[in-house]
Amino acid sequence: MIEVSSKDLVAEYVGQTAVKTMNVIEKAMGGILFVDEAYALADKNGENSYNGEAIATLIKAMEDYIDELVVIFAGYTKEMQAFLDSNSGIVSRIGYTLEFDDYTNEELIEIFTGMVTKAGFLLDSECIPVVEDLINKNRDTKNFGNARFIRNMYEKSVIKHASNTKNNK
Repeated sequence: MIEVSSKDLVAEYVGQTAVKTMNVIEKAMGGILFVDEAYALADKNGENSYNGEAIATLIKAMEDYIDELVVIFAGYTKEMQAFLDSNSGIVSRIGYTLEFDDYTNEELIEIFTGMVTKAGFLLDSECIPVVEDLINKNRDTKNFGNARFIRNMYEKSVIKHASNTKNNK
């Protein structure tokens, strides 16, 4: 499996994007090409033909190497629509679309406690309701981020803990 983002497919100069994209495709041949945050390839303003060239190269390869290559385009549901609309050939070549639901509060708390435990910390019983309250307050915000929100919360907790204990032996 080869994981890439738009920067791995799009070149800086005219004529280089197709070559750069094809090199990535060749590395993934016989396996999976995972294009993370594929929506970044969508040219929203019609200003970047390089992105369109990368998409066209991917589409052609998906057809030419249908038995040798699996391409997965990943990204947030709303943003992916612009990607799908950017070239009429994309949708017809995508065999399956999977949408993953956000984690439940219980799953997010489990992720948080797993991170804490893995780092060797112990949680006070009063912590879990605070974590759940923070999840509830932020879940409906535009950039919630799901498990990324939890990772950021964990990292902030570690920093706060370090600040609170910096003068303790």
